[in-house]
Amino acid sequence: MNWIANFVRPRIKSLIGGRGNSTPENLWKKCPGCGEMIFHRDLMAAQNVCPKCGHHLRIGAAQRFAAVFDSGSYEELPMPAVAQDPLRFRDERRYPDRLKDARNKTARQEAFAAARGTLDGTPVIVAVQPFDFLGGSLGMGVGEGLVQAMQAAAQERRPFVLFVASGGARMQEGILSLMQMPRATIAVDMLHEAGLPYIVVLTDPTTGGVSASYAMLGDVHIAEPGALIGFTGQRVIEQTIRERLPDGFQRAEYLRDHGMVDMVVHRHRMREALSRLVRLLMKKDKAGVSAREAGVNASASQTTVTA
Repeated sequence: MNWIANFVRPRIKSLIGGRGNSTPENLWKKCPGCGEMIFHRDLMAAQNVCPKCGHHLRIGAAQRFAAVFDSGSYEELPMPAVAQDPLRFRDERRYPDRLKDARNKTARQEAFAAARGTLDGTPVIVAVQPFDFLGGSLGMGVGEGLVQAMQAAAQERRPFVLFVASGGARMQEGILSLMQMPRATIAVDMLHEAGLPYIVVLTDPTTGGVSASYAMLGDVHIAEPGALIGFTGQRVIEQTIRERLPDGFQRAEYLRDHGMVDMVVHRHRMREALSRLVRLLMKKDKAGVSAREAGVNASASQTTVTA
């Protein structure tokens, strides 16, 4: 029995009902992991991590940016304009109506956002593909935004960090959504050719065509604890191979133990881990000076002292 929803909330409403007010419905949130009811301010302070069981709830782009960039300061990249309904797709509802609802719900134009800023003094570009916009599905808008963000990183010589959660390609855009996978792969190659790190943080869930393409092409793959990561659902796999899959199959810890993910990092330590990786891959110390430059400066100082 949910005593907060069934007893406390009706009691509060009855007490203040005469004032013409109503109790907000989002003051408490139930943890999907343990069922604990968490006060919304406590949950925000914990970066949407359950304080009781450590379950990582999903978060949006703004929260990701605030948690990663220095002092929460960043400049968001503009989203490119793409065709809204190229296939005039309709199932139970028109595709434009679904887009309108998703935009009203999330206050975003697409299931993608990218921003430039600094991470412990190192200039970086961070992109987020959140699940709250049509399941983080990959469409033309997401593909074009990702390509342009990676192009900006290559031009500005910035490491690229991608937080991804997705159910796969967007069916309402058909083959046009599938075309975004090779386009994103080419953009990843641009980063590699420029000698820039591409770090992918896999969050819950990362599945379908996204996991089969650019989400698994990073130089380093980090996963949040308990994240579901895979291509096809566990039930479909079991029905196909007619075998029972191991416990924890397709979860972050299982994939790490079997070499598919490099590390599993708690959200509270994610910024520290990313900063360390960026400095290592860019060969920079914490002050932002490259190791090679530091060596040259040290040699020059020694020469001057000797002279």
